[in-house]
Amino acid sequence: MITVRRPQRADARRNFDALLIAARAAFAEHGADTSLEEIAKQAGVGIGTLYRNFPTRQDLIEAVYVEEVNQLAEAATALAGQPPWPALRAWLERFVAYAATKRALIDLLNRDSQMFGSCRAVMYSAGQPLFDRAQQAGEIRPEAAFDDVLRMVAGLTSAAFVDDGQRARVLNFALDGLRPRT
Repeated sequence: MITVRRPQRADARRNFDALLIAARAAFAEHGADTSLEEIAKQAGVGIGTLYRNFPTRQDLIEAVYVEEVNQLAEAATALAGQPPWPALRAWLERFVAYAATKRALIDLLNRDSQMFGSCRAVMYSAGQPLFDRAQQAGEIRPEAAFDDVLRMVAGLTSAAFVDDGQRARVLNFALDGLRPRT
């Protein structure tokens, strides 16, 4: 996990978390150029509170990205006790949500930064055990690699879909292709 420095006081932590939630939703819907004033309004705080927590737009973008990666890692931990294929499938579905936020922010993230590299390492170390367990159980084709699967799923998320139902169907088709041939 990568830590985001949260305020110590409970009310300040609530404001901080509300800003992250509002920013994640705004960035996913409108892109990274979303008005910071609108994010503060959606979070129920003033613009001064936003700037006190996130002095620059970049600070807010990075905090949202880190939180998404941490939630992805937490999801992997929560799913570890499930049977191999359902656990991996559920995690990959959560990865789709992460990819939507990443797509909105990727152009503004420094891909060579330590933060970006750390996030990538956290994401891979969270999902790789789920993948390995499913592959060892014979639920995934032996020639598949975890990196291949992440690239496939990430590629699907960049396509335009009619609705969420179509996205889910296409993801199902792709994931079915990971299953061993009988």
